Amino acid sequence: MEYLSRIWDGLLAEKLDYWGAVSIVGPKGCGKTTTAKQKAKTVFELQNEKERDRLLMLINSDPTLLFGEEKPILFDEWQDAPKLWGAIRNEIDRTDGKEGQFILTGSTGQNVKVSHSGTLRISLLQMNTMSLYESLESNGSISLSSLFSGSFHDSFVSARNNLGLQDIIHIVCRGGWPTALAKKTDRARLIAAEEVFFQVCNRDISSIDRYNKKPEWADFIMKSYSRNIATVADGKTIYADVKQYTGMSERSFFSYLSALKQLFIIDDVMPWLSSIRSRSSIRQSPKRCFNDPSIAVAALGLSPERLEKDFMYLGFLFEALCLRDLRIYASSIGGRIRYYRDRAGNEVDAIMEMRDGRYILIEIKLGSGQAEEAIKNLNKVEGLIRKAKEKSHQNTIELPLLKVVIVGIGEPQLRDGNTVVIPIGCLKP
Repeated sequence: MEYLSRIWDGLLAEKLDYWGAVSIVGPKGCGKTTTAKQKAKTVFELQNEKERDRLLMLINSDPTLLFGEEKPILFDEWQDAPKLWGAIRNEIDRTDGKEGQFILTGSTGQNVKVSHSGTLRISLLQMNTMSLYESLESNGSISLSSLFSGSFHDSFVSARNNLGLQDIIHIVCRGGWPTALAKKTDRARLIAAEEVFFQVCNRDISSIDRYNKKPEWADFIMKSYSRNIATVADGKTIYADVKQYTGMSERSFFSYLSALKQLFIIDDVMPWLSSIRSRSSIRQSPKRCFNDPSIAVAALGLSPERLEKDFMYLGFLFEALCLRDLRIYASSIGGRIRYYRDRAGNEVDAIMEMRDGRYILIEIKLGSGQAEEAIKNLNKVEGLIRKAKEKSHQNTIELPLLKVVIVGIGEPQLRDGNTVVIPIGCLKP
């Protein structure tokens, strides 16, 4: 399959321009190695059986013997030779911080202890599975960056949504795994997420801290997480659900949860701690998400046919899909994604916030027929922010630049009151 350009291509190039080395992390199967190879001039693959013994011998004796090759040098599965980390750090110091020398990729299933964090020498790049724009399923006719610059109006004139309900259902079940996109049949495309789920439960989760973990316990935890996807269920709620099936202790439960986070399988959305209300009135629990919503589909043994009959759960999965794409797009333009919910029940599905404090409010709905309800909610929360601003003596509270409703089905709309409706199939960074 021809390499599909990734948003991470530009981010990796940028980091290589600034730092001596870049370590790429993310869930297995998201495309870390393939992306790294697009920039590397020399590649050492420690999992290559023909080269493995020779490479490990060289690295364990003197890693610098490999540093004379053309750069950037990629060390794939570097965690099998932990000595590399310190050697690369020393090489960057020796060359006065020369940029773009090394790329490291490796299994997130192993927690490697290193003597130095690599701060200011080895930069971290966290990858996700492919967004709809990367998989060419979003036509990219409307950009998130244009929403912040105010130059988006013209793009709405010609923008059209090419995705229908069946497309959304298939994408949610398949996920953004690069290997899935290369398959020729629908069934083959759905197997990738099932394989990720199986490997996490039966192998990867035990490789984090070298303590064997029960596959059936990991299975139950991921099933419970799946039932609570795109909600703000707290950890104790999920634990109570798991305990009735497993009898596991709370300490064990949170150790499994920690391992799933280290594997980048769990990738929660954190709350927006704004100045609207005091912190005590804002929900502190993260919004529960996987790195890719297809993991939830695989964990629960669902299929496109089953989801066609369960639009309520499909709505949660669609929100998780949009949150995945929004986080990928935000990372490429210097933003981040949060959510807002207070104890009075006021909430916003997502808030995209830039480093300078500018932000937009986002509601996510599967169909455009739900847009009116979403707009009413956005107006309500904007009203809360406006009142808080009026009461603020220091006038430090900023109003949102825009209110956005992201939908799966329907066409782009420019609405009154600084509000827009955008299909996820039209969005790009």
